[in-house]
Amino acid sequence: MPGMYFEEFAPGMVIDHEVRRTVTEADNILFSTMTLNMAPLHLDAEYSAGSIHGQRLVNSLFLLGLVSGISMQNTTFGTTLGNLGFDSVKFPKPTFHGDTIRVQTEIVAARESKSRNDSGIVTFRHLGINQRDEVVCDAVRVGLMLKKTDDA
Repeated sequence: MPGMYFEEFAPGMVIDHEVRRTVTEADNILFSTMTLNMAPLHLDAEYSAGSIHGQRLVNSLFLLGLVSGISMQNTTFGTTLGNLGFDSVKFPKPTFHGDTIRVQTEIVAARESKSRNDSGIVTFRHLGINQRDEVVCDAVRVGLMLKKTDDA
């Protein structure tokens, strides 16, 4: 399904995204080393075994990217002019290697753009949820979304 246009979003709308993704050890190590986040909680199994979690944690920025990416296919793919930012990002539970993440998006708000007549501003709340039905990522972001045109 392509992305949705501004007029198709309504506050209170909830989208359960079909795509799910199991996070692997390779995902976590590659992302952490590519971004130079050398925290032992992400990379060192022995160190992490002695932590409060007893194992390595998945890099939270990888998780945020995954949640945003999963949501994009049903919401903003091809219909966004840009991501305007994140109002808040929380990680209420840890994510571990082998966790499978699904995403639910709620439309929090939608308003006309004050400076552009071809677009509107939509506020999304994305929840990343693991296989234990625990929310592991709660992110509120704002996007500049195209309006429909006569030829769209």
